[in-house]
Amino acid sequence: MHSAVKLAGAMILVTLAGCASLNPFSKPPARNPPVALVEFKPTMAVRAMWTGSIGKSNGYALSPAVAGTSIFAASADGAVARFDAVNGNVIWRINAGAPLTAGVGTDGNTVAVAGEKGVIFAFDGDGKLRWKAQTSSEVLSAPAVTADLVIVRSVDNRIAAFDVATGTRRWFLQRTTPALTLRSSPGIITNDTAAYAAMPGGRLLAMTLNNGAPLWEVAVGDPRGATELERVSDTSGNPVIVGREICAVAYQGRVGCFDLAGGAVRWSKDWSSDVGVSVDQRYLFAANDAGAVSAFARDTGTNVWRNDKLGYRRLSAPASFGRSVAIGDGQGFIHFLARDDGAFLARVATDGSPILATPVVVADRVIFQTQAGALVALATE
Repeated sequence: MHSAVKLAGAMILVTLAGCASLNPFSKPPARNPPVALVEFKPTMAVRAMWTGSIGKSNGYALSPAVAGTSIFAASADGAVARFDAVNGNVIWRINAGAPLTAGVGTDGNTVAVAGEKGVIFAFDGDGKLRWKAQTSSEVLSAPAVTADLVIVRSVDNRIAAFDVATGTRRWFLQRTTPALTLRSSPGIITNDTAAYAAMPGGRLLAMTLNNGAPLWEVAVGDPRGATELERVSDTSGNPVIVGREICAVAYQGRVGCFDLAGGAVRWSKDWSSDVGVSVDQRYLFAANDAGAVSAFARDTGTNVWRNDKLGYRRLSAPASFGRSVAIGDGQGFIHFLARDDGAFLARVATDGSPILATPVVVADRVIFQTQAGALVALATE
């Protein structure tokens, strides 16, 4: 493991659209310090399969991406690397030539990241630069990559699609930006025909891949409250597609699953989260902004269990992993909760820096990226 670094914090702050941006991650308010870790007897063995290093994230939610048996990761200083997911060996490592604010998006053949001032870099699977393109403003969300397109959402609420081979802009879509939004990294995911974007104002938007035309739009969280601050309700993290459903969560909004074809609500529950969800065949897992982790029945939305023992620890998005749910926190710990009842199974310490990135699962291991730049691949026994 790498040496410990001081907690940089991981609370996403609200920023005024059109004004100078604030640091998106800061220490939690004094009135809500992270709760102390509870003691428990581990009932599941966890071992590190390998560790690697990519470089510091500097407060950005630079999450690793998986394609096949490779892991792709990036750092704020411009490093981009491809790792073998089995043994952690570095297949290649390059520097984009500019500080990075978002990444990585990949299908294994194209690797896309975003640099300062909205510059998009696209590399081939061997790390060779294909093209650079300019977006309308800063990009904080990882690009979505298909066989034909690199799709990017910038903080001015514009979604643009670039030709994967040439970087030529193929289409764009503009949406009105609410007065107040989270400075966060809402994701875009795709299937064979459409792109689905988490949006400010608590919206989830479906678009056709060929021209960006809206297919449907649904409210994950409707803005409510007397003040603009109370009305912030942005869809958070990456939506997740499973079967014929797409599931998502919103800050000061709801968590729920929706019909993939038309956006009809299958179920929704009041919830507030600034990170994404994880799903498997039975459950949806979500962590709220107060540090509670819950499992919801995927078919009905019934709350199956709730673990409140990680209060205000600035949790990452969860990952469904075997018989457990793995989740990182703001002090670099990775917690494994029982999939069926939420009990603590195991805990692993990393380098002491916050884990803001969404973890990824490949084969029999789950991989976390810390703010200090460690990549940790863990397996359970």
